[in-house]
Amino acid sequence: MIAASNAVLSGGVQLVETSLLLSPELASRAQFGWTITVHIIFAALSIGLAPFIIYFTWKDVTSDAAAYTSLREFWVRVFAVGFVMGTVTGIPMSFQFGTNFPVFSEVAGELIGGPLAFEAKMAFFLEAVFLGVLLFGRERVSDRTYILSAVLTGFGAWLSGFWILVVNAWMQTPQGFELIDRNGMEIATLTDPIAAFFTPRMPWMYVHMINASVISVTLVVAGIAAYFVWHNRTSKAWNTALKMAVVLLLITAPFQAIHGDAYGRHVADTQPQKFAAMEAHYDTGQADLHLIAVPKSVDALTDPRTDNLFTISLPALGSFLASGGDFQAEVIGLHEYDDNPPVALVFWSFRVMVGLGFLFIGLALWGGYLLRQGRLHESTRYLQAMMLASPLGFIALLTGWYVTEIGRQPWVIQDVLKTNDAVSTTLTGTEATGTLLAFVVLYLALLTAFGFVLKWLIEAELERMGVRTPAESDRPQLPWVGGDD
Repeated sequence: MIAASNAVLSGGVQLVETSLLLSPELASRAQFGWTITVHIIFAALSIGLAPFIIYFTWKDVTSDAAAYTSLREFWVRVFAVGFVMGTVTGIPMSFQFGTNFPVFSEVAGELIGGPLAFEAKMAFFLEAVFLGVLLFGRERVSDRTYILSAVLTGFGAWLSGFWILVVNAWMQTPQGFELIDRNGMEIATLTDPIAAFFTPRMPWMYVHMINASVISVTLVVAGIAAYFVWHNRTSKAWNTALKMAVVLLLITAPFQAIHGDAYGRHVADTQPQKFAAMEAHYDTGQADLHLIAVPKSVDALTDPRTDNLFTISLPALGSFLASGGDFQAEVIGLHEYDDNPPVALVFWSFRVMVGLGFLFIGLALWGGYLLRQGRLHESTRYLQAMMLASPLGFIALLTGWYVTEIGRQPWVIQDVLKTNDAVSTTLTGTEATGTLLAFVVLYLALLTAFGFVLKWLIEAELERMGVRTPAESDRPQLPWVGGDD
């Protein structure tokens, strides 16, 4: 009796332990998804800050105005911290190809190895070298060389994004290869580098990602500038930064909506299953476009469908967008596919991305009106709105990436290799779940560290502006920074 009870208890404990573990595939996908979620924040920060760094450096050198000197120094420091964090968070991703997705690495290695190597050896080192000049070379190099260093630092950031997106775009719309049998496994062999590097998805993805990064960082610049202007309405430097951010947002936010509309038609042509998931379109036929979707039940959060959603929709506009002008066009429904992506994640992520995109257009128009009236720095409500909106660009960018990556499932390489076939066959649920938890803790610590350093820089700027004295500031001394730095 006691032995039987012990056996039952033992089995119960084992059942609980097992239930806490994720499958190797799910844990590996979650780990890579979490890693890229954090990394993309810092990658986008570098890309989006590039035009600001170039402009502030050029104006500082050519005008010799103290305002531009302050802006250049502040944002170069932010860029440098983001660059370090991007390096630390990005390196583990390449190792995860081998530890978690070795089949993918073996199948696609010949296609993705070159662009990833180009990114490291060409873009990363270019960015790193000239960032050093930006940080420490103002009094050591000529004005022309210093401006050139800003341009090449920004170019390195954009070039890095190019090579990474070459890989991802190939995974979305693969071409320029053929499958050959090697030791009983089908391997993708490069046959046309130009076709492989410049897939149908590449120009769409690159423009959309670069512009999304600029929007995200513009909102951060606007939010931080609004914070400083809120404390000192006459600050020439930060009024200048706020005006520049509003002007840039007036250009980039509407452009993203226009480009996103055309990009959506390309997705409908090349990945109709993803397009259907974006609108939770299950039955083949005419498709509506849901402007607003609100769940009518808890089930709608995990399984959005017509009968459990309250929607404000434009009839047949989904067909119009997918076809490029035909309201009667047939859109293939999700019921036609054997395996579908997690529809809820794609559907709701798409709603968040689009909704925030229209919010950014509204903020841009509001700011443009105030700028035209000469009241941008006077409007407390607008300054507060921009402070609150400062992180929203990254939320829109991340949800857009979730649509792109999760919407491709169950394929890791569209129509070539499924994700469950790409995962390591020797990886256990215990190993995968354990490393996932470790990455969550480590990357949360890195995000916290970045937030701490950014707060430190903001407090230092408030002291420089005379808004706060060192005694009033809660800014601690960083252990690795000297008092004169």
